[in-house]
Amino acid sequence: MAYWLFKTEPSSYSFAQLERDGRTTWDGVANALARKHLGAVTRGDRILIYHTGDEKAVVGVGEATSDPYPDPNARGDARAVVVDIVPKGRLERPVTLAELKARPGLAAFPLVRLPRLSVMPVRAPEWKEIERLAKA
Repeated sequence: MAYWLFKTEPSSYSFAQLERDGRTTWDGVANALARKHLGAVTRGDRILIYHTGDEKAVVGVGEATSDPYPDPNARGDARAVVVDIVPKGRLERPVTLAELKARPGLAAFPLVRLPRLSVMPVRAPEWKEIERLAKA
C-alpha cells in the first residue's frame, strides 16, 4: 500500500461532497508529473484529501478502489487516467499548510516543496506526522 495526497478546490468538489457521494472518479489531472503520480496509484492505496483555496488544509482520508484506467472523458488524450476513490474519514481537525511548513521533518514533503502539484506521493513518516497533527 502506498500513500498519496490529492488536492481539490472545495468550491468545485469538497471532501464533504465525496462523503455525500460515497465514491467518485478522480479526474481532470493535467500536469504531467501529477498524471504520472495518479498513474502509479493502485487499489487499496490511502489518500489524503487537501482543500486548496482559502482553506489550504488536509481535511480527510480516502482510499483508491481501482487501479488507474483511461479517462473516458479525455477526448483523444491517451495519457489521461482516472482513479476511483471512496472516503474513509474526516480528520479530527484539518491540518493547515502553514502547520506543515512549520515542521522541520516535513521540509521535503512535496506539498511544501511543490505546492501547485495536484497529486503527489506521501512517505509513511509524513503520513504519520499528518495523522499526529490532526489529533493535536
